Amino acid sequence: MRKYEIRDPVHGFIQFNKWERDIINHPVFQRLRRIRQLAFTDLVYPGAMHTRFEHSLGVMHLATKMYDAITRKERNLRLLKDLIGYEKAGLEKDRQLVRLSALLHDIGHAPFSHASEELMPEKSESESYKHEDYTKQIILDKLADVIENHPINKTNYNIKANEVVALITGDVGVLGLRSFWKVLISSQLDADRGDYLLRDSFHVGVKYGIYDVDRLLVSIALGINPETESEMILGIDQGGWHVAETLITARYQMFAQVYYHKTRRAYDYMLKECLKEAISEFPSPKEIDKFLEYDDCIAWQLMKNRNSEWFRRMGERKHIKVVFETKEKPSEEEINYVEKLKEKLKEKNVWFWEDSPQEAKSWYKIKEDEEIYVIEKDGENVCPLSEYSTIVKSLQRQFAKSRIYVKPEDREKANKIKEEVEK
Repeated sequence: MRKYEIRDPVHGFIQFNKWERDIINHPVFQRLRRIRQLAFTDLVYPGAMHTRFEHSLGVMHLATKMYDAITRKERNLRLLKDLIGYEKAGLEKDRQLVRLSALLHDIGHAPFSHASEELMPEKSESESYKHEDYTKQIILDKLADVIENHPINKTNYNIKANEVVALITGDVGVLGLRSFWKVLISSQLDADRGDYLLRDSFHVGVKYGIYDVDRLLVSIALGINPETESEMILGIDQGGWHVAETLITARYQMFAQVYYHKTRRAYDYMLKECLKEAISEFPSPKEIDKFLEYDDCIAWQLMKNRNSEWFRRMGERKHIKVVFETKEKPSEEEINYVEKLKEKLKEKNVWFWEDSPQEAKSWYKIKEDEEIYVIEKDGENVCPLSEYSTIVKSLQRQFAKSRIYVKPEDREKANKIKEEVEK
């Protein structure tokens, strides 16, 4: 089968076959070239101009390397055959399924990625649509033909579009025991995090997100769920658990130092306000053609036409400024101070915005089915990573730093109000 390749600054050469090339060349995938990975982060880190397009290629590449590392080991192959009945053809099909799911996992992103998710309409009274809902609809509505009817697929794999969706979402009803491969697409040990940490670090110009990817590939392993004794678990060999620890700490460092950077967050807020004024709300997944008309270029033009106060401030780089911030885990005294400061700012008619993670983040989730497992003794015993690593266990603590921003022209007045509150 003929192979094509593209040069990537993070992984070197990324290879794909003609079937994958036809999917990549499809207009709905090409749209990802016009969706920034980190929104307006380039206003703080000028190199952060990369897109969901290159990230998606990188996730496919890394997920494949992880899959191949697993299926090269005799111990893992034995487990796959004994527990699930895999033969060579089944392994080749699921390798291709993993590649397609990794390639398409982000295809439903809206303009400027996560920065615009608040514009997604309500799904029910209790929740709104997320980019995963759009991803599912795009694959089923727009890519089903190029997936299911391509000659390479019809001759060799017979993969259905709903199987690609099922692997992204972890649908056991469709994939059965094979759904454990979802760990490669979405988990605390997935190729998505594995790629964006390296890629964002590269483009931003920092070292916080760097981890030993080669050691990760050597260490990835399969085990048996000790509770069911029939389900497969994907984790890390006992001898390589430190690389999983590094992956978690790298993610924490990237959030604390880059993603939650005070100026980056200021531009995120201003961008969201501009988008709300210009677009108000995206079409739902039921109107997927209308949704796909939006990309960064269209959104920028709509914002430019509105020429709102926030848009002018972004253009002139007159962003909102921090006048107070708490520690990552605020003390009771800091929490009380923030409330008093907000009351006083309201009283003095000074505009402000309080920024804090929407849900206080813990960097390692110690919940059933969400842990990274350390595989012991030929896959017969598994143990949660948190029982090995005191660092990882400590990262359960919630990141709840709060900041108060004001407009730059009100900064001096806000500082005087702070003095009043402190008395």
